[in-house]
Amino acid sequence: MILRKRPSVLGLFLVVKGSVIQVIWKQLLLVVAVAFGVVWAHGTLPTVVIALDFAPFGLIGIALSVFLSFRNGACYDRWWEARKLWGMMIQTSRDVLRQTAALDGTPERRQMLMALVHFGHRAAHQLRGRPGPESADAALTEAERLVSRLEREDRLTLTEAMALRESLARMAGALLGCERLANTPVPFAYTLLLHRTAYLFCVMLPFGFVDELGWVTPLAAGLVAYAFFGLDALADELEMPFSDNQNAMPLTSYATAMEIALRGGLGDTDLPEMPKPVNFQLT
Repeated sequence: MILRKRPSVLGLFLVVKGSVIQVIWKQLLLVVAVAFGVVWAHGTLPTVVIALDFAPFGLIGIALSVFLSFRNGACYDRWWEARKLWGMMIQTSRDVLRQTAALDGTPERRQMLMALVHFGHRAAHQLRGRPGPESADAALTEAERLVSRLEREDRLTLTEAMALRESLARMAGALLGCERLANTPVPFAYTLLLHRTAYLFCVMLPFGFVDELGWVTPLAAGLVAYAFFGLDALADELEMPFSDNQNAMPLTSYATAMEIALRGGLGDTDLPEMPKPVNFQLT
């Protein structure tokens, strides 16, 4: 996740880190090169390379903008849902910290809370496609077994055990929601349609500009291509909120925040430091 203050007006045009220009520069060069070629060919062979009426491009551009907006909205909803699910996991882990206050000072409380610490880190690795030998579900299962044992030993009342089970169930449900987002992308046919349409529109656009703008056509076509390809690339990044791209969720930071809260509640002092942004990116 990119964390930085809004740059100055000049900085807006110079910022590279956090900009989709790193992803779409090849497409922009292609469109600008095609535009230069169209302008030159139209001036040299005007009867062969003809200009087109701009009106259809305006209508297609409006339709494409609407489609891109819908896709970006859907992808942002996925990104925001991922943030809410991790917020739920962090909040619920703190609920468990309070719900186990009656076990303060016992090895069972430490065992249960450390299981949730492991859950957070394992979930982060799993969602990024780097699972370890132990799963996040296994950590929740360990905590559930401990709750059952303490209930059998009459060290937890029925009400206390039910509250802990509900908290563990919420964490399991949040993890399942994250796995659904990670494993179910936006339908490929929808994405492919937008990719194709954006390419065809931007490559054909110079033919609509060439008569009116002349040698300014490459600049105009490049700006339009930046908007369309940029929105398309941004949607690709938001679509997969647990990837390693620069706009993905900072799962390491979330898991570390969970660890700091839980181990701090146990009285530990050798707590890890919260990750800090490196080159404006928080992981």
